[in-house]
Amino acid sequence: DGGTMSANNRLTILEDLTIYNAMEQKQQLLDALGQAEHLELDLSQVAEIDTAGLQLLILAKREAARLNKDLDIVAHSPNVRQTLDFCNLAAFFGDPVVISAHEHA
Repeated sequence: DGGTMSANNRLTILEDLTIYNAMEQKQQLLDALGQAEHLELDLSQVAEIDTAGLQLLILAKREAARLNKDLDIVAHSPNVRQTLDFCNLAAFFGDPVVISAHEHA
């Protein structure tokens, strides 16, 4: 299983958000959205993300909007944050990007 859903509707993705996992993660995200009015997505364990992973996040955000549900990314791994910044997508997701103390340079 590539992720865990907690009681408070937080889905933690445990695998890389890459093309190799995209199909199963897409179904997992859509299922989680179907179960919750407000879904929190924890990406703190995601070591690698590629364009397929980015497309998956965009799809999930748009699907949530279509269903009048909320999808918030509540934790970003450094690589996820760097990729969102590089692609200028942080504003699209609108979630505050948290910098942990050990990363503060």
